[in-house]
Amino acid sequence: MSARFTIDGSDSLEQHLAVTCTHVLAGVERIIPATKLEGLALAGGYGRGEGGVLRENGQDLPYNDMEFFVFVRGSTLINDRLFKASLHKLGESLSHAVGLDVEFKILSIARLRRSPVSMFYYDLVMGHRWLAGGDELFAACEHHRDAACIPLHEATRLLFNRCSGLLFANERLAQDEFSPADADFVGRNLAKAQLALGDVVLTMAGLYHWSCLERHRRLQKLAGDDSSLISHHAAGVEFKLHPQRSPHTRDELRQQHSALSQLAQSIFLQLESRRLEIKLSTPVDYTTCKTNKCPEIPLWKNVFIHLRTRGIPTGITRYPREHLLHELVSMLWTERHASSSAIQQYMALWNRFN
Repeated sequence: MSARFTIDGSDSLEQHLAVTCTHVLAGVERIIPATKLEGLALAGGYGRGEGGVLRENGQDLPYNDMEFFVFVRGSTLINDRLFKASLHKLGESLSHAVGLDVEFKILSIARLRRSPVSMFYYDLVMGHRWLAGGDELFAACEHHRDAACIPLHEATRLLFNRCSGLLFANERLAQDEFSPADADFVGRNLAKAQLALGDVVLTMAGLYHWSCLERHRRLQKLAGDDSSLISHHAAGVEFKLHPQRSPHTRDELRQQHSALSQLAQSIFLQLESRRLEIKLSTPVDYTTCKTNKCPEIPLWKNVFIHLRTRGIPTGITRYPREHLLHELVSMLWTERHASSSAIQQYMALWNRFN
Protein backbone atom coordinates (compact mmCIF):
# COMPACT_ATOMS: atom_id res chain seq x y z
CA MET A 1 0.00 0.00 0.00
CA SER A 2 1.06 3.57 -0.66
CA ALA A 3 2.23 5.68 2.27
CA ARG A 4 0.09 8.48 0.82
CA PHE A 5 -3.64 9.10 1.04
CA THR A 6 -3.82 10.41 -2.54
CA ILE A 7 -1.86 9.88 -5.75
CA ASP A 8 -0.91 13.50 -6.36
CA GLY A 9 -2.45 15.65 -3.63
CA SER A 10 -0.42 18.49 -2.16
CA ASP A 11 1.72 18.11 0.95
CA SER A 12 -0.73 20.29 2.86
CA LEU A 13 -3.65 17.99 1.95
CA GLU A 14 -1.66 14.92 2.94
CA GLN A 15 -0.78 16.57 6.25
CA HIS A 16 -4.40 17.53 6.84
CA LEU A 17 -5.52 13.94 6.34
CA ALA A 18 -2.72 12.61 8.56
CA VAL A 19 -3.68 14.98 11.37
CA THR A 20 -7.30 13.93 10.99
CA CYS A 21 -6.25 10.31 11.45
CA THR A 22 -4.37 11.26 14.61
CA HIS A 23 -7.51 12.88 16.04
CA VAL A 24 -9.58 9.87 14.99
CA LEU A 25 -7.28 7.42 16.78
CA ALA A 26 -7.25 9.52 19.95
CA GLY A 27 -11.05 9.79 19.90
CA VAL A 28 -11.59 6.08 19.30
CA GLU A 29 -9.19 5.15 22.10
CA ARG A 30 -11.20 7.34 24.48
CA ILE A 31 -14.37 5.44 23.58
CA ILE A 32 -13.22 1.82 23.14
CA PRO A 33 -11.39 0.20 26.07
CA ALA A 34 -7.90 -1.04 25.22
CA THR A 35 -8.92 -4.58 26.18
CA LYS A 36 -11.68 -4.46 23.52
CA LEU A 37 -10.00 -2.57 20.68
CA GLU A 38 -8.44 -4.98 18.17
CA GLY A 39 -7.54 -2.48 15.47
CA LEU A 40 -8.51 0.68 13.61
CA ALA A 41 -8.22 0.90 9.83
CA LEU A 42 -8.94 3.63 7.30
CA ALA A 43 -10.73 2.11 4.29
CA GLY A 44 -12.10 3.68 1.11
CA GLY A 45 -10.13 5.72 -1.40
CA TYR A 46 -7.92 7.44 1.17
CA GLY A 47 -7.14 4.10 2.82
CA ARG A 48 -6.05 2.69 -0.55
CA GLY A 49 -3.93 5.71 -1.44
CA GLU A 50 -6.30 6.76 -4.20
CA GLY A 51 -8.42 9.37 -2.45
CA GLY A 52 -10.06 12.21 -4.31
CA VAL A 53 -8.36 15.60 -4.64
CA LEU A 54 -10.65 18.56 -5.30
CA ARG A 55 -8.65 21.44 -6.76
CA GLU A 56 -10.29 24.83 -6.20
CA ASN A 57 -8.86 28.34 -5.95
CA GLY A 58 -5.29 27.07 -6.07
CA GLN A 59 -5.81 24.62 -3.19
CA ASP A 60 -6.03 20.85 -2.94
CA LEU A 61 -9.05 19.91 -0.83
CA PRO A 62 -10.39 16.54 0.38
CA TYR A 63 -13.48 15.24 -1.37
CA ASN A 64 -14.32 11.70 -0.26
CA ASP A 65 -15.62 10.57 3.10
CA MET A 66 -13.11 9.05 5.49
CA GLU A 67 -14.40 5.57 6.35
CA PHE A 68 -12.89 3.93 9.42
CA PHE A 69 -13.33 0.34 10.54
CA VAL A 70 -13.20 -0.07 14.30
CA PHE A 71 -12.40 -3.71 15.09
CA VAL A 72 -13.78 -4.57 18.52
CA ARG A 73 -13.58 -7.92 20.28
CA GLY A 74 -16.83 -9.73 21.00
CA SER A 75 -20.31 -9.57 19.55
CA THR A 76 -20.69 -6.86 16.90
CA LEU A 77 -24.39 -6.56 17.81
CA ILE A 78 -23.55 -5.85 21.45
CA ASN A 79 -20.65 -3.57 20.54
CA ASP A 80 -22.96 -1.58 18.27
CA ARG A 81 -25.26 -0.96 21.22
CA LEU A 82 -22.35 -0.04 23.48
CA PHE A 83 -20.29 2.19 21.22
CA LYS A 84 -22.17 3.13 18.02
CA ALA A 85 -23.77 6.29 19.41
CA SER A 86 -20.49 7.59 20.85
CA LEU A 87 -18.60 6.88 17.63
CA HIS A 88 -21.32 8.61 15.63
CA LYS A 89 -21.01 11.66 17.88
CA LEU A 90 -17.22 11.60 17.45
CA GLY A 91 -17.65 11.39 13.68
CA GLU A 92 -19.98 14.39 13.62
CA SER A 93 -17.60 16.42 15.76
CA LEU A 94 -14.57 15.58 13.62
CA SER A 95 -16.49 16.10 10.37
CA HIS A 96 -17.30 19.65 11.40
CA ALA A 97 -13.73 20.31 12.49
CA VAL A 98 -11.86 18.88 9.49
CA GLY A 99 -14.30 19.73 6.70
CA LEU A 100 -15.13 16.23 5.43
CA ASP A 101 -17.39 13.42 6.56
CA VAL A 102 -15.84 11.02 9.07
CA GLU A 103 -17.70 7.72 9.42
CA PHE A 104 -17.18 4.66 11.61
CA LYS A 105 -18.19 1.03 11.15
CA ILE A 106 -17.89 -1.45 14.00
CA LEU A 107 -16.72 -4.97 13.19
CA SER A 108 -14.79 -7.79 14.84
CA ILE A 109 -11.93 -9.69 13.27
CA ALA A 110 -13.72 -12.96 14.09
CA ARG A 111 -16.82 -11.85 12.20
CA LEU A 112 -14.77 -10.71 9.21
CA ARG A 113 -13.00 -14.07 9.09
CA ARG A 114 -16.25 -16.04 8.95
CA SER A 115 -18.09 -13.65 6.59
CA PRO A 116 -18.67 -14.75 2.98
CA VAL A 117 -16.70 -13.14 0.16
CA SER A 118 -17.94 -9.73 -0.95
CA MET A 119 -16.60 -6.84 -2.98
CA PHE A 120 -16.82 -4.66 0.12
CA TYR A 121 -14.64 -6.94 2.25
CA TYR A 122 -12.23 -7.61 -0.62
CA ASP A 123 -11.62 -3.86 -0.96
CA LEU A 124 -11.16 -3.55 2.80
CA VAL A 125 -8.70 -6.43 3.21
CA MET A 126 -6.69 -5.56 0.10
CA GLY A 127 -6.63 -1.77 0.50
CA HIS A 128 -6.47 -0.07 3.89
CA ARG A 129 -4.32 2.01 6.20
CA TRP A 130 -3.82 0.89 9.81
CA LEU A 131 -4.02 3.44 12.61
CA ALA A 132 -3.94 0.73 15.27
CA GLY A 133 -3.16 -2.94 14.72
CA GLY A 134 -1.66 -4.45 11.58
CA ASP A 135 -2.07 -6.96 8.79
CA GLU A 136 -1.57 -9.87 11.18
CA LEU A 137 -5.22 -9.30 12.09
CA PHE A 138 -6.18 -10.30 8.54
CA ALA A 139 -4.05 -13.46 8.61
CA ALA A 140 -7.08 -15.78 8.50
CA CYS A 141 -8.98 -13.71 5.94
CA GLU A 142 -7.39 -15.20 2.82
CA HIS A 143 -10.78 -15.96 1.27
CA HIS A 144 -11.37 -12.21 0.99
CA ARG A 145 -8.20 -11.67 -1.07
CA ASP A 146 -9.20 -13.43 -4.31
CA ALA A 147 -11.20 -11.10 -6.56
CA ALA A 148 -12.10 -14.03 -8.81
CA CYS A 149 -14.22 -15.37 -5.95
CA ILE A 150 -16.43 -12.26 -5.74
CA PRO A 151 -19.94 -13.59 -6.56
CA LEU A 152 -21.99 -12.10 -9.38
CA HIS A 153 -24.68 -10.84 -7.02
CA GLU A 154 -22.05 -8.38 -5.75
CA ALA A 155 -21.78 -6.98 -9.28
CA THR A 156 -25.58 -6.73 -9.39
CA ARG A 157 -25.59 -4.86 -6.12
CA LEU A 158 -22.98 -2.39 -7.39
CA LEU A 159 -24.92 -1.80 -10.61
CA PHE A 160 -28.18 -1.53 -8.66
CA ASN A 161 -26.74 1.26 -6.54
CA ARG A 162 -25.11 3.18 -9.38
CA CYS A 163 -28.16 2.87 -11.66
CA SER A 164 -30.26 4.12 -8.76
CA GLY A 165 -27.98 7.14 -8.88
CA LEU A 166 -28.89 7.52 -12.57
CA LEU A 167 -32.56 7.43 -11.61
CA PHE A 168 -32.10 10.10 -8.96
CA ALA A 169 -30.09 12.19 -11.42
CA ASN A 170 -32.89 11.89 -13.96
CA GLU A 171 -35.31 13.34 -11.44
CA ARG A 172 -33.05 16.37 -10.93
CA LEU A 173 -32.79 16.86 -14.69
CA ALA A 174 -36.59 16.95 -14.96
CA GLN A 175 -37.09 19.70 -12.38
CA ASP A 176 -38.32 23.16 -13.43
CA GLU A 177 -35.36 24.80 -11.70
CA PHE A 178 -31.85 23.49 -12.22
CA SER A 179 -29.16 24.96 -9.98
CA PRO A 180 -25.37 24.51 -9.96
CA ALA A 181 -25.89 22.17 -6.98
CA ASP A 182 -28.23 20.05 -9.12
CA ALA A 183 -25.64 19.97 -11.92
CA ASP A 184 -23.01 18.85 -9.41
CA PHE A 185 -25.33 16.11 -8.10
CA VAL A 186 -26.07 14.84 -11.61
CA GLY A 187 -22.42 15.00 -12.71
CA ARG A 188 -21.27 13.12 -9.62
CA ASN A 189 -23.78 10.31 -10.14
CA LEU A 190 -22.94 10.03 -13.82
CA ALA A 191 -19.25 9.67 -12.96
CA LYS A 192 -19.96 6.97 -10.36
CA ALA A 193 -21.98 5.04 -12.93
CA GLN A 194 -19.23 5.41 -15.53
CA LEU A 195 -16.74 3.81 -13.16
CA ALA A 196 -19.15 1.09 -12.07
CA LEU A 197 -19.98 -0.16 -15.56
CA GLY A 198 -16.37 -1.09 -16.26
CA ASP A 199 -15.98 -2.50 -12.75
CA VAL A 200 -19.00 -4.76 -13.29
CA VAL A 201 -17.58 -6.08 -16.57
CA LEU A 202 -14.31 -6.84 -14.78
CA THR A 203 -16.11 -8.59 -11.94
CA MET A 204 -17.97 -10.77 -14.43
CA ALA A 205 -14.59 -11.77 -15.87
CA GLY A 206 -13.03 -12.40 -12.43
CA LEU A 207 -10.60 -9.51 -12.99
CA TYR A 208 -11.73 -6.92 -10.46
CA HIS A 209 -8.94 -5.19 -8.51
CA TRP A 210 -8.91 -2.91 -5.48
CA SER A 211 -7.02 -0.16 -7.35
CA CYS A 212 -9.10 1.86 -9.80
CA LEU A 213 -5.98 2.51 -11.90
CA GLU A 214 -5.23 -1.20 -12.19
CA ARG A 215 -8.87 -1.89 -12.97
CA HIS A 216 -8.69 0.51 -15.90
CA ARG A 217 -5.53 -1.13 -17.24
CA ARG A 218 -7.25 -4.51 -17.06
CA LEU A 219 -10.41 -3.19 -18.71
CA GLN A 220 -8.41 -1.82 -21.64
CA LYS A 221 -7.06 -5.31 -22.29
CA LEU A 222 -10.40 -7.02 -21.72
CA ALA A 223 -12.73 -4.67 -23.60
CA GLY A 224 -10.56 -4.40 -26.71
CA ASP A 225 -12.50 -2.44 -29.32
CA ASP A 226 -15.29 -1.31 -26.97
CA SER A 227 -14.14 2.30 -26.94
CA SER A 228 -17.38 3.54 -25.34
CA LEU A 229 -16.99 1.38 -22.23
CA ILE A 230 -13.29 2.24 -21.93
CA SER A 231 -13.83 5.99 -22.34
CA HIS A 232 -16.64 5.99 -19.78
CA HIS A 233 -14.48 4.09 -17.30
CA ALA A 234 -11.55 6.45 -17.90
CA ALA A 235 -13.82 9.41 -17.10
CA GLY A 236 -15.03 7.64 -13.96
CA VAL A 237 -11.47 6.97 -12.79
CA GLU A 238 -10.48 10.58 -13.45
CA PHE A 239 -13.44 11.85 -11.44
CA LYS A 240 -12.64 9.47 -8.59
CA LEU A 241 -9.07 10.76 -8.36
CA HIS A 242 -9.72 14.40 -9.35
CA PRO A 243 -13.38 15.25 -8.73
CA GLN A 244 -14.69 18.61 -9.86
CA ARG A 245 -17.88 20.63 -9.83
CA SER A 246 -19.82 19.93 -12.99
CA PRO A 247 -19.28 22.64 -15.64
CA HIS A 248 -21.98 21.22 -17.93
CA THR A 249 -25.38 22.61 -18.83
CA ARG A 250 -28.58 20.70 -18.23
CA ASP A 251 -28.84 19.74 -21.91
CA GLU A 252 -25.26 18.45 -21.96
CA LEU A 253 -25.91 16.38 -18.83
CA ARG A 254 -29.12 15.01 -20.35
CA GLN A 255 -27.19 13.80 -23.40
CA GLN A 256 -24.54 12.19 -21.20
CA HIS A 257 -27.24 10.58 -19.06
CA SER A 258 -29.05 9.15 -22.08
CA ALA A 259 -25.92 7.56 -23.56
CA LEU A 260 -24.76 6.18 -20.22
CA SER A 261 -28.21 4.82 -19.36
CA GLN A 262 -28.34 2.87 -22.64
CA LEU A 263 -24.94 1.31 -21.97
CA ALA A 264 -25.96 0.51 -18.40
CA GLN A 265 -29.11 -1.25 -19.62
CA SER A 266 -27.08 -3.47 -21.94
CA ILE A 267 -24.58 -4.44 -19.23
CA PHE A 268 -27.32 -4.98 -16.66
CA LEU A 269 -29.21 -7.42 -18.90
CA GLN A 270 -25.97 -9.27 -19.75
CA LEU A 271 -25.09 -9.56 -16.07
CA GLU A 272 -28.52 -10.69 -14.93
CA SER A 273 -28.86 -13.18 -17.79
CA ARG A 274 -25.63 -14.79 -16.70
CA ARG A 275 -26.25 -14.56 -12.95
CA LEU A 276 -29.82 -15.91 -13.06
CA GLU A 277 -29.09 -18.33 -15.95
CA ILE A 278 -32.00 -17.11 -18.07
CA LYS A 279 -32.21 -15.13 -21.30
CA LEU A 280 -33.14 -11.50 -20.73
CA SER A 281 -33.24 -9.40 -23.89
CA THR A 282 -35.33 -6.42 -22.76
CA PRO A 283 -36.17 -4.60 -19.53
CA VAL A 284 -39.72 -5.99 -19.74
CA ASP A 285 -38.27 -9.52 -19.84
CA TYR A 286 -36.64 -8.75 -16.50
CA THR A 287 -39.63 -7.18 -14.74
CA THR A 288 -42.07 -9.89 -15.87
CA CYS A 289 -39.76 -12.81 -15.15
CA LYS A 290 -40.84 -14.66 -11.98
CA THR A 291 -37.36 -15.97 -11.20
CA ASN A 292 -36.11 -15.12 -7.72
CA LYS A 293 -33.78 -12.14 -8.28
CA CYS A 294 -32.03 -12.52 -4.90
CA PRO A 295 -31.43 -16.28 -4.50
CA GLU A 296 -28.35 -15.63 -2.36
CA ILE A 297 -30.54 -14.42 0.52
CA PRO A 298 -31.76 -17.34 2.70
CA LEU A 299 -35.50 -17.92 3.08
CA TRP A 300 -35.45 -17.44 6.86
CA LYS A 301 -33.98 -13.97 6.48
CA ASN A 302 -36.65 -12.92 4.00
CA VAL A 303 -39.41 -14.12 6.30
CA PHE A 304 -37.81 -12.43 9.31
CA ILE A 305 -37.55 -9.09 7.48
CA HIS A 306 -41.20 -9.22 6.42
CA LEU A 307 -42.37 -10.12 9.94
CA ARG A 308 -40.29 -7.30 11.42
CA THR A 309 -41.11 -4.67 8.79
CA ARG A 310 -44.61 -4.01 7.48
CA GLY A 311 -45.53 -2.61 4.08
CA ILE A 312 -42.74 -4.11 1.95
CA PRO A 313 -44.32 -4.74 -1.48
CA THR A 314 -42.93 -8.24 -2.10
CA GLY A 315 -43.98 -11.74 -1.13
CA ILE A 316 -42.86 -12.95 2.29
CA THR A 317 -40.38 -15.38 0.74
CA ARG A 318 -38.66 -12.74 -1.43
CA TYR A 319 -36.00 -10.23 -0.42
CA PRO A 320 -37.20 -6.58 -0.65
CA ARG A 321 -34.40 -5.69 -3.07
CA GLU A 322 -36.18 -7.73 -5.74
CA HIS A 323 -39.03 -5.19 -5.74
CA LEU A 324 -36.51 -2.37 -5.97
CA LEU A 325 -34.72 -4.03 -8.89
CA HIS A 326 -38.02 -4.31 -10.76
CA GLU A 327 -38.92 -0.70 -9.99
CA LEU A 328 -35.48 0.54 -11.05
CA VAL A 329 -35.58 -1.28 -14.38
CA SER A 330 -39.13 -0.13 -15.04
CA MET A 331 -38.58 3.54 -14.18
CA LEU A 332 -35.16 3.88 -15.81
CA TRP A 333 -35.45 1.75 -18.95
CA THR A 334 -39.11 1.45 -19.96
CA GLU A 335 -41.57 4.06 -21.11
CA ARG A 336 -43.27 4.12 -17.72
CA HIS A 337 -43.45 7.68 -16.38
CA ALA A 338 -41.55 7.90 -13.10
CA SER A 339 -43.19 10.59 -10.97
CA SER A 340 -41.24 12.45 -8.34
CA SER A 341 -43.32 10.84 -5.58
CA ALA A 342 -42.62 7.34 -6.97
CA ILE A 343 -38.89 8.06 -7.04
CA GLN A 344 -39.01 9.39 -3.47
CA GLN A 345 -40.77 6.20 -2.32
CA TYR A 346 -38.15 4.18 -4.14
CA MET A 347 -35.36 6.17 -2.50
CA ALA A 348 -36.79 5.55 0.97
CA LEU A 349 -36.71 1.78 0.43
CA TRP A 350 -33.35 1.96 -1.35
CA ASN A 351 -31.79 3.60 1.69
CA ARG A 352 -32.91 0.62 3.77
CA PHE A 353 -32.11 -2.28 1.48
CA ASN A 354 -29.16 -1.26 -0.68
